[in-house]
Amino acid sequence: MKLELMALAIAAQDTRTPRRAKILLLFLLAYAASPIDLIPDFIPVLGLLDEIVLLPIGVWLAVSMIPADVMEAARARARDGKLPANWVAGVLILLLWATSIALLVWWWMQRSAGASAAP
Repeated sequence: MKLELMALAIAAQDTRTPRRAKILLLFLLAYAASPIDLIPDFIPVLGLLDEIVLLPIGVWLAVSMIPADVMEAARARARDGKLPANWVAGVLILLLWATSIALLVWWWMQRSAGASAAP
């Protein structure tokens, strides 16, 4: 699975990859790299559902959208271990999480302030 995700990251940067596949790959790779799961792992049985079912389905769908020659070239580069660093994507993902956490903290503080001001 790790090799296939690396190949998909490489294929996403290829100009021959369709735009809709790149959009799917953006979400798929961000989800795979994210430390936060859609279904938390501490929930019995369902917690592993995303790793066992959702992620492989997303990989299969993405691979089916990318031309075969592009995927073969990407797999060859992934086997060589030559994954290009994409700092822009990493920074965007970190900013997304930081913004989400900041908004959650702001909402919680507003809610707490409103509750303490009530008679």
